Amino acid sequence: MERVYVVTHPEASHHVDGVVGGWFDSHPTEPGLERAEEIGRYLRRVVPGDATPQLVSSDLLRTRQTADAVAVAFGIDPVLDAGLREKSYGVAGGRPQAWLAERFVPPPATGDRLDHVEGIEGAETMRQCLERVYGAVRRIEAEPARCRIVVAHGGTAGFVVSAWMGIPLEACSSARFRTPSGSVTILEQDDHFHNRSLVALGITDLSG
Repeated sequence: MERVYVVTHPEASHHVDGVVGGWFDSHPTEPGLERAEEIGRYLRRVVPGDATPQLVSSDLLRTRQTADAVAVAFGIDPVLDAGLREKSYGVAGGRPQAWLAERFVPPPATGDRLDHVEGIEGAETMRQCLERVYGAVRRIEAEPARCRIVVAHGGTAGFVVSAWMGIPLEACSSARFRTPSGSVTILEQDDHFHNRSLVALGITDLSG
C-alpha cells in the first residue's frame, strides 16, 4: 500500500497582514511554526515506523519552514520543487487584498475557465498553474516510495490531490478539493486493485 500525505502550510504572515500570497514569499507566524511542529509530530505517529518517507515541498519560505519541521520529525531532508508553489498573482503579490479585489476579473461560470485572464499583470492562468503542479506530481512519482509527504499551499494542495488521483487537468476547470491551512490530507493506493483513494481531506484535528 502506498500512502501520500499532503500538507497545507499553516498560518503565514500574509494571512494576518491581509496581503496577497501567491509567489510573495511570506513567512510562517509563530502560531504557524508551532502548528508545523505539531504536523511533524502527527505524521511521525501515523507513518509506519519502518518507512522513510519521500518529502517534497514548495520552495517558498512558508512551505519550506513547514517541511523543515516535518523533516526534523523523521531525520530526513526535504526536496524543494518550485512546481508546487501557490498560483502566481503577478504584481498583486504582497499587495493588500483590497488592491487585488478592485482589479480582479473573476472567471465565467461556463466556457474557457482554465485560460481565463484575471486582469492582473504577470498572473498565471489556472491552466498554467495546474500544468506546473501536475508536472511536479509526475516528478514526485518518478521516485519510488511507499510513503510520500508533499507540502504545498491552500490553492495547490488540492491540485496535488487531483493530479495524484489521475483526474484530468481539464476537470479542474471547476472541480476543487479544499484543504485548510495547517491541515493534512491522506491519499492511498492499494496493492491489489491499484485503486487510488482519498482517505481523508483536510484533517485539522491532529490529536488522534
